[in-house]
Amino acid sequence: MSEKKVLVEVKDLKKHFKVGKNAILKAVDGIDFKIYKGETLGLVGESGCGKTTCGKTVMGLYPATSGEIIFDGIKVNELKGKEKKDFTRKAQIIFQDPYSSLDPRMTVGDIIGEGIDIHGLYTGQERTDKIYELLGTIGLTSEHANRFPHEFSGGQRQRIGIARALAIEPEFIVCDEPISALDVSIQAQIINLLIRLQKERELTYLFIAHDLSMVKHISDRVGVMYLGKMVEMAPSYELYTNPKHPYTEALMSAIPIPDPEVEREKKQIKIEGEIPSPINPKPGCRFASRCRYATELCRQETPKLKEVGPEHFAACHNR
Repeated sequence: MSEKKVLVEVKDLKKHFKVGKNAILKAVDGIDFKIYKGETLGLVGESGCGKTTCGKTVMGLYPATSGEIIFDGIKVNELKGKEKKDFTRKAQIIFQDPYSSLDPRMTVGDIIGEGIDIHGLYTGQERTDKIYELLGTIGLTSEHANRFPHEFSGGQRQRIGIARALAIEPEFIVCDEPISALDVSIQAQIINLLIRLQKERELTYLFIAHDLSMVKHISDRVGVMYLGKMVEMAPSYELYTNPKHPYTEALMSAIPIPDPEVEREKKQIKIEGEIPSPINPKPGCRFASRCRYATELCRQETPKLKEVGPEHFAACHNR
């Protein structure tokens, strides 16, 4: 990418949920990032950190509590009616669970064709040809169009979910943990399919996942979330070889190495201490109660994401 064009920009995005009389769950609590056209931004973090909520809020499936989501220069969270519908054609999502994300009462052809019908892209034979073409793209055949989701394996269902997302020819796709429910051998197939489709169709991805090795393989840059905050962001290779935030260091040390001798000698950083709650969190750094470098400043003042190297950002008072 010689000239980087920003396709998606998120500014101070917050998504809070009221979970009790005076309790607020701050799932996403003021994060900023950009996604350049044609790249894959990976988003990682432990369960409950807010990464899926972030992806769904960017897509408009959750209304943002505050902040801005800008897609190709247009503020998405202000769109209504036809303009909102136009955005949904340009941005799609692949859901985590291939079993629950497909309507069991619809045939595969109707599932893939639903978006085509909503946006009025093709009718008649053209519609049928497009569905068959998409089935071929994901490694299935036209014979599968009249079958129902329960007749397919998990990997095949996820491929159908990908075809559904591609049906209306989007520019941007949120991949919400698209491989976590699949066997390891199938995961590699889905990742390779996504990479191939990105090259062929010039797609832009927000790739949300737990599997750090897969994220490294597919992503150009990676953001690390912890309890609703973005704690680090850097180019993929830089983040994995030179993590700056203590939480990222611990995550990277947990990645298994295929060489048994190297794995035995590797020093794994263990995270200890009290796990804070995202409900009405205390002031200061969210990771302070588990951080071996924490000072009094960390417990009082929330660190801002700052540049600590070329295109490398970390939210830490001690870095």
